[in-house]
Amino acid sequence: ECILSGIMSVNGKKVLHMDRNSYYGGESASITPLEDLYKRFNLPGTPPESMGRGRDWNVDLIPKFLMANGQLVKMLLYTEVTRYLDFKVIEGSFVYKGGKIYKVPSTEAEALASSLMGLFEKRRFRKFLVYVANFDENDPRTFEGVDPKKTTMRDVYKKFDLGQDVIDFTGHALALYRTDDYLDQPCQETINRIKLYSESLARYGKSPYLYPLYGLGELPQGFARLSAIYGGTYMLNKPIEEIVIENGKVVGVKSEGEVARCKQLICDPSYVSDRVTKVGQVIRVICILSHPIKNTNDANSCQIIIPQNQVNRKSDIYVCMISSAHNVAAQGKYIAIASTTVETADPEKEIKPALDLLEPIEQKFVSISDLFAPTDLGTDSQIFISRTYDATTHFETTCDDIKDIYKRMMGSEFDFEEMKRKKNDIYGEEEQQ
Repeated sequence: ECILSGIMSVNGKKVLHMDRNSYYGGESASITPLEDLYKRFNLPGTPPESMGRGRDWNVDLIPKFLMANGQLVKMLLYTEVTRYLDFKVIEGSFVYKGGKIYKVPSTEAEALASSLMGLFEKRRFRKFLVYVANFDENDPRTFEGVDPKKTTMRDVYKKFDLGQDVIDFTGHALALYRTDDYLDQPCQETINRIKLYSESLARYGKSPYLYPLYGLGELPQGFARLSAIYGGTYMLNKPIEEIVIENGKVVGVKSEGEVARCKQLICDPSYVSDRVTKVGQVIRVICILSHPIKNTNDANSCQIIIPQNQVNRKSDIYVCMISSAHNVAAQGKYIAIASTTVETADPEKEIKPALDLLEPIEQKFVSISDLFAPTDLGTDSQIFISRTYDATTHFETTCDDIKDIYKRMMGSEFDFEEMKRKKNDIYGEEEQQ
């Protein structure tokens, strides 16, 4: 919602942004001080002395990293919200296989040294990566007999003679699919996802992921500032009493006895329970540790992916770990957040393989959230509802949702270049150099 309020303001729309909470970012806020996190999860007492100063903590409720070459970074660059943020590269990406974790190779040398694959497998995998790097959906000469819109990914793996373990880590740690459904779909999207991973990795070398200093809560604030520069208004602590509808169409929002009139409304599912449907659940466990995760080479930040095959599940389990290096925890402390899509009546048991990798855990905060999707596309009501944050550990699906809402509101595709031009009109080209 904050990103859309920024984009809509740049587009010349008059924007009023209200939030019932006292902080920015709604569901995806960063909670500070630590005492507030204890309160939020109804834990008795206060954090122990060993956790340091409460205000040194900024704990994300929903863990996500940014793909260095992904859509959110493009949105940040084009809108220049980057001037309000500092990023650090995540030190490593790991994948779980047979009870152990292995570094996802980030260079050719690492790939050759990696114990994830045998020697011949490595050669075949390298051939496959070269193919992906050269692949251009607009140039049939790069297809080598593959039809991007028809050939399934399963067949592409077969073409390169890749074994099950390699398929597992390619599909889940590189293409970042949560399930194996992608195998029987046309290969174009998967190839583009692996390309995105490789290109993001090429930018910084350690991993393809970035993370903002002081936590993800900085992102919504950055876009709220952007909106303000273009005349938008932001109100925190603003209770929403009613969404006012006339003849099936939104005309305003009632808060504290007053009605703010509007032509279009954007909100998350929690404001319109009658226009959304539950599509699943996610369990997230925030863990406070006093040590880096074992077998990650003492990295101060990392991601671990546990492919579903490895733990007899349908969906992957993710771990995102950050630390005092990102100004989100007290000195010498680490925050690891495990998340996955719920499949059974015992979600805590489902996430156990991830928690076992994190032991010993000093304190954990467990949340199980319902996932909602809009039943109302907004064409008639002009109410545009975002989808709940899923279990993925990056913002690509969120950006797809933003582009989808934009298209439904504006009737045209979201165009990054267009954003750039509009900004130049206001700031002038010279000042931006």
